[in-house]
Amino acid sequence: MSLRRKKNNMPTVSILGCGWLGLPLAERLLAKGYAVNGSTTTAEKLTVLTEKKINAFQIALTEQEVTGNLQDFLANAEVLVIAIPPKLRAATSAPFAGKLEILLPYLEQSPVKKVLFISSTAVYPDEVSYNKVTESYIPNPDTESGKQLLQAEKLLQNNPNFQTTVLRFGGLIGEDRHPVTHLAGKENIANPEAPVNLIHQEDCIGIILRILETESWGEQLNAVAPYHPAREAYYCKKAAEMQLPLPTFAHGKLSVGKIISSEKIQDVLHYSFRKTDF
Repeated sequence: MSLRRKKNNMPTVSILGCGWLGLPLAERLLAKGYAVNGSTTTAEKLTVLTEKKINAFQIALTEQEVTGNLQDFLANAEVLVIAIPPKLRAATSAPFAGKLEILLPYLEQSPVKKVLFISSTAVYPDEVSYNKVTESYIPNPDTESGKQLLQAEKLLQNNPNFQTTVLRFGGLIGEDRHPVTHLAGKENIANPEAPVNLIHQEDCIGIILRILETESWGEQLNAVAPYHPAREAYYCKKAAEMQLPLPTFAHGKLSVGKIISSEKIQDVLHYSFRKTDF
């Protein structure tokens, strides 16, 4: 099958979920000459996407149906980036894997042959030993979010109609987003000695661009900055720097955690992290 591309031979990329990560990714892709289809669940944001020269679609997934013009969203694209968060905390949330399962028939009938799925290191369990976790480590998630993400990964990876690269990000941070804002002033926070596993938005986008540039499909990649201080020391330091109330941590139990290795990204993609000390 011949793949549809722009006149400058850059593939069209569809981004399912133009949110905190998807929208700035779309802007960077446009700046590099890609054509971009972008989705949002709200009518209000369509104008925002259109003003940025993104071909905008209002699309929502549930376990039962797809609302919106998913066929046209996929019709002229070679690559699909799935950047929608599980949102499993809400009582009304549908199982995340079920939402992606209903997407599959549309995807199979489209020209899309490359899928990039934004997953999470939540697919790996926390342990007392702080194991160094590489991509060869067998996922055994201990949270509902992790279980749903792992199921979604398998749905995509096992489908023979397209190649899927799974990108497992650590905790997401950026100029307008940092987990310490949610921890500030809280008491008895668990796992004070556990290492942090974070990645800056700038590196998230840089790694995605590198995957597209190097045609690194069919991969499974961990993406966490090589910077792993203990949670208590790190978050207390950040709270002080941001002039927020200091959090306090509970020391009555052994801390559990993990150290996520991003060595494969550095070796396979030849990618160097730009933000390594937040």
